[in-house]
Amino acid sequence: MNIEMAIVFCAFMIDLAIGDPRALPHPVVGMGRVISKLERPLRAAAASPLLQRLVRPFGGSCEDRALKLAGLIYPLVLVGGSFCLGWAILYLLSLLHLWLAYGAAAWMISTTIAAKGLGDAGMDIYRLLKQGKLPEARYALSMIVGRDTDELDESEITRGAVETVAENIVDAIISPLFYAFIGGAPLALAYRAANTLDSMVGYKNEKYRYLGWASARFDDVANWIPARLTALAIAAAAAILRLKADGALSTVRRYARLHPSPNSGFPESAVAGALGVQLGGLNYYKGIASDRARMGEPLHSLKAEHIRLTVRIMYVSSIIFVIVASGAVLAVARLFSHT
Repeated sequence: MNIEMAIVFCAFMIDLAIGDPRALPHPVVGMGRVISKLERPLRAAAASPLLQRLVRPFGGSCEDRALKLAGLIYPLVLVGGSFCLGWAILYLLSLLHLWLAYGAAAWMISTTIAAKGLGDAGMDIYRLLKQGKLPEARYALSMIVGRDTDELDESEITRGAVETVAENIVDAIISPLFYAFIGGAPLALAYRAANTLDSMVGYKNEKYRYLGWASARFDDVANWIPARLTALAIAAAAAILRLKADGALSTVRRYARLHPSPNSGFPESAVAGALGVQLGGLNYYKGIASDRARMGEPLHSLKAEHIRLTVRIMYVSSIIFVIVASGAVLAVARLFSHT
């Protein structure tokens, strides 16, 4: 096991063991503050006569195009800055002691992973449903989803929890691990910055449709490969857990591309197929209806137990990815060592 691979493995274990302790500083908090502070100057820049004149030859609304152009600064500053800052910190620590840098790298990568937090959130909702505490379960769900939860029954609460856990297998686990294996802590931090940008400004609403356009597209590109690898890992996890592995793959082939996101449909449809349930449907966001494509066949009615099974799929698929990715890194290292 080479040192880079060992660092990623330790980071994964750190997250599984302690998650994100509130007493320790978290990079995402700093990223969120920078994103918030950048919004006003970016909007001011987009409204400037200079930028308006610059985009006028391209036609269309100058204001919209100027916001798109100004929005390019978000990924440049956040993603590029996170990578450079992470690299600089590790370089300076390595001058003091190499193992100090190794420990810091493992901690940095662990902050980009949220397996324990995601699993705990799902299981909290599961336990509340099993206890018949619907109001508390609705509130717990509202902490991890954007949809309205006040009127949801057990089936709809379960759907929300299953969809959220499934989707975040990519964003919260596989993608940061994927980039950590490729480029260590700096690249994992850069990915987390891209994902944080998408979660804060990557909305297709009136406020962020143009300013957050570049951030949303950047996140889509960053998750493209990990989302598809996640679907394969979920199918493998389903086989180990004696669920419907073939159903996971066939559901991905039939339904994944129906999702409005180019990536979220892959883990969600894989989980739907593995469980033999149907995800998607009618959601409300601040009272506004949004009808999402249905994914999977409703062989079973959604019940609280499906949340527990989804959390198990999440953990097992993550472990499978770490093992397979580690093997791939070792194979590549040996290949280059013989050339």
